[in-house]
Amino acid sequence: MIVLFTDFGLHGPYTGQMKAVLHQMAPGTPIVDLFADAPAGNPKASAYLLAAYAMWFPAGTIFLCVVDPGVGGARPPVIVEADGRWYVGPGNGLFELIQRRARATRRWHIDWKPERLSASFHGRDLFAPVAAMLGRGEPPLGRPYQDGVHRQAEWPDDFCAIVYIDHFGNAMTGLRAAMLPSDARLAAADRVFERARTFGDLPPGAGFWYENSNGLAEIAVNLGRADDEFGLTIGIPVQIV
Repeated sequence: MIVLFTDFGLHGPYTGQMKAVLHQMAPGTPIVDLFADAPAGNPKASAYLLAAYAMWFPAGTIFLCVVDPGVGGARPPVIVEADGRWYVGPGNGLFELIQRRARATRRWHIDWKPERLSASFHGRDLFAPVAAMLGRGEPPLGRPYQDGVHRQAEWPDDFCAIVYIDHFGNAMTGLRAAMLPSDARLAAADRVFERARTFGDLPPGAGFWYENSNGLAEIAVNLGRADDEFGLTIGIPVQIV
């Protein structure tokens, strides 16, 4: 399958145009919409989100990933294979946590060029065709590169910040809950949150943090919106207390 992970938003033509390329070049390959609202223009926050969600897909899955504020600039187009899953997108750190947490990785610079390449829409013109070719079983069209190239070594293993606000107003952090002490409290936006197992363990209106279904520490409100209640937005720092 080909999995879409983008910051294009839920409106407009961009996801549809990429899907049209995939259907034309890899007909019959299942296409899964994972995120169309990844943190906009924010490869760092998106990298922690992608790493948490990609692990639920089997080996052989192809992730078409476009969070690309430097489109048309110096950042390279890349292919990464990590633990049997494939990732196609910009070499701007988006795959940093994927590579760091994988047991085995391989990497390529994409050399292939389409006849027409828009300077501002590599998702449609470059990344989608390359993902489709991988979906057809073709080998990567590029030059291998070394592990240290295009890496963001200064990024932490776990990111103490809000990286995503979901439809319900829950605020996901870049922290893996398994890496936190069982009695850890999280502080954000001048509030301190105790840990709970699930929403129903607390009364309506209570704020807390919990381990979400994908392993991230998430701040929430039972029967409420954490973003509205506490003023939480993507990028707000989180402290472990």
